[in-house]
Amino acid sequence: MNRLLARLNIDPYLLLLVGTVGLASILPARGIWADIAGGIADAGIALLFFLHGAKLSRQAIVDGARAWKLHVTTMALTFVLFPLIGLGVQAIPGLDPALATGVLFLTLLPSTVQSSIAFTAIAGGNVAAAVCSASFSNLAGIFATPLLTALLITGRQSGFSTDPVVAIAVQLLLPFLAGHFLRPWIGGFVTRHKQVLGYVDRGSILLVVYAAFGAAVLEGLWGRVTPGELGLIAALSLAVLAAVMIAAVLIGKALGFAREDRIVLLFCGSKKSLATGVPLAGVLFAPTQVGAVILPLMFFHQIQLMVCAVLARRFAAAAKAA
Repeated sequence: MNRLLARLNIDPYLLLLVGTVGLASILPARGIWADIAGGIADAGIALLFFLHGAKLSRQAIVDGARAWKLHVTTMALTFVLFPLIGLGVQAIPGLDPALATGVLFLTLLPSTVQSSIAFTAIAGGNVAAAVCSASFSNLAGIFATPLLTALLITGRQSGFSTDPVVAIAVQLLLPFLAGHFLRPWIGGFVTRHKQVLGYVDRGSILLVVYAAFGAAVLEGLWGRVTPGELGLIAALSLAVLAAVMIAAVLIGKALGFAREDRIVLLFCGSKKSLATGVPLAGVLFAPTQVGAVILPLMFFHQIQLMVCAVLARRFAAAAKAA
């Protein structure tokens, strides 16, 4: 089967992602099972960061935090280039206002944390720098996204919430620090079993996709829009993602970043966080607007995972063949 997929140039992991979306559409987790699925996904993400913390040396983390040029460039892609593209999409004549607002809102969000780091790890990038860059972006988004939304969409200042900050600290940073401090005792075991880390990388992403997409299906995702509108959302999502990824590749080469850092810029600078975007939308918009606003984000979230899964595997294969 793997040989056949290779001949057809089909990524097996992409099929797993598509299958996960299909499963979530047909059999979304309901009631207590939704809580269980979300809990398992959270546990997988925490384990992922624990293992990455145990794998990385202290010097690697220090070097990652010192990559200020990389972090500033990633933030510029996230909070400058993305919003400019969103404003361009909003200006398209005849575009449905609610759809245009949703696309603009997704461009104002911070990067993802867990999937950015997971894909960076799969592709052989600078994981330490990815942890810092993605975390900086997500924390900055707690303040930047409401301000940009007030400036470009709502026209008024909005309140802030500390919940995402607490979630990042508890679910991501604490496991990472715990794994790192336990490195003297478990670091050797983790290094010898790199394949286990790879399974956790991929498995955590599949769990997040199932939980997030299933929740969207239960909220009536497939009954709110026409097939034509779904196609338009998908096309716009692909166009926005492609534009930012191309810019990330060109900027990374122009600034002379090493291959590992260019991978960080590509995966951390091109993503938008569904986990942060949905609760922020609930705070920043009226209840009647939230559904339409987050619909483009839900599509973009799935598309970015699928595209980055293919790219990450290709980076890994190229590095192995070199």
